[in-house]
Amino acid sequence: MNPSIAVILPIAIPLATMAISLLAWKSIAAQKWLGLAGSVLLFFSAAALMWLVDRDEILVLQVGRWPAPFGITLVADRLSSIMVMLAGVVLFAVTLYSLATIDDRRVDYGFFPLIHLLLMGVCGAFLTGDLFNLYVWFEVMLIASFVLLTLGGERGQLEGAIKYVALNLISSAAFLAAIGVIYAATGTLNMADLAVKLRSFPDEGIVTVLAMLFVIAFGTKAAVFPLFFWLPASYHTPPVAVSAIFAGLLTKVGVYSLIRAFTLLFVTDLAFTHNLLLLIAGLTMVTGVLGAMAQSEIRRILSFHIVSQIGYMLMGLALFTPLALAGSVFYIIHHIVVKTNLFLIGGIAERRFGSGRLSEIGGLQRSMPVLAILFFLSAMSLAGIPPLSGFFAKLTLVRGGLETERYAIIIAALVVSLMTLFSMTKIWAEAFWKPAPQEARASLPARHDSRRGRIALFAPIVLLVTITVGIGVLAGPVMKVSYAAAEQLLDPDAYIDAVLPDRLAAEGDLDRQGKLNEQIPTNRNPSTLNGPPTSLRDED
Repeated sequence: MNPSIAVILPIAIPLATMAISLLAWKSIAAQKWLGLAGSVLLFFSAAALMWLVDRDEILVLQVGRWPAPFGITLVADRLSSIMVMLAGVVLFAVTLYSLATIDDRRVDYGFFPLIHLLLMGVCGAFLTGDLFNLYVWFEVMLIASFVLLTLGGERGQLEGAIKYVALNLISSAAFLAAIGVIYAATGTLNMADLAVKLRSFPDEGIVTVLAMLFVIAFGTKAAVFPLFFWLPASYHTPPVAVSAIFAGLLTKVGVYSLIRAFTLLFVTDLAFTHNLLLLIAGLTMVTGVLGAMAQSEIRRILSFHIVSQIGYMLMGLALFTPLALAGSVFYIIHHIVVKTNLFLIGGIAERRFGSGRLSEIGGLQRSMPVLAILFFLSAMSLAGIPPLSGFFAKLTLVRGGLETERYAIIIAALVVSLMTLFSMTKIWAEAFWKPAPQEARASLPARHDSRRGRIALFAPIVLLVTITVGIGVLAGPVMKVSYAAAEQLLDPDAYIDAVLPDRLAAEGDLDRQGKLNEQIPTNRNPSTLNGPPTSLRDED
């Protein structure tokens, strides 16, 4: 496959699927199968992109052959290709699940075109090479997600959507203001060009102020402390398929943007910016898990856990070593799969009892033993129990903290992990282990899913649990991929050289990496600099 085509396909396929689905507006069955076919094509295009990036390191497409920094640039490196691949997996799982759970009325309102519009925005955000187009893709996501939240017009949905859109519009305004200021200061919005100009910017204080504007903008999108209130107030209101794709992907776009900005652009004042990110990471972990422990409804508990787990992803970025950043990438891979799956499992419990309140459900361990096993594996992975994927992700982050002697964040991460285990066991004890309440048994909705409907419900959950277990069993190869992505992120010159080869050649042989290397913590274990820890990788 032509590398240029591979870069554009993850954006073009959802766009084409959306357009064709709109043409088939009058046929509900056609929209369903077109949506599923589009998700399969996106998955395979993402797999091809990831393979090409592994072979060629960084792929760049200058749209319309306008050279950077003047044209629209799309860039696929290891991190962005991983994120696109995960988006393809989540879209396929959720689309399959929605065949059995989304009612015809919502399909008629445009559920499947909207899902693909959302994924077009997600993939565009992962692949864009300039800040203005990142803003555009964020707005595409916001439009699609707002309509998906309100699709059906139920009162709870509208209430959640108002909170969601209000906070996200504030975030978008902050992002647009930051873009305006940074363009006024540097004259460019291309991220590679910005990376070059910000390194030699005469006023380091201005660069730090710009960094804080982007912390607010991207931090709101990522739902970090104290900007996370919109998420648990809205994610439990739409249909489960919508909640699942939101939980798996939307906040990760914000996390991805923070990682991109604070490894490529804002690396001149690490002592301030990354220590602030470390503080935010710790507070996000703690406040998120405390909120989860106080809830008594499945999707609300899981929504607060999204917030808590974002803190782990920021922890590796803030520590800013290859091992810690590899832990962040590993954690993102683990979390997207597990969190999507837990929402899908919670949806089956709600479907059976007509409610997600723990006081109104129970007995699932006896009535649905397969679902109980699937939930147990996913919940234990989220809590970090070995040998599941969450354990290796958290182990890598803890090792990164030990390497830099940041003991406070290590203690916070371990305590929050125990509290996560407690809240997951609360769901297990209430929803699965205790007998169903008498009134719940008397009012169970009559569900007679066809064999095809049961396959559509359980197949994506089994698929995601298999991936979760596989990440744990194959932790070595996954760690290699994560470590390679981390090393590439910590070598911004490779990104700049790929996007602006002529510009850098004209500037001569400058030691652009020297200033960055002086600020990266030097108390690293030399054995980790040439690859992932030997305990987590396969022997050659």
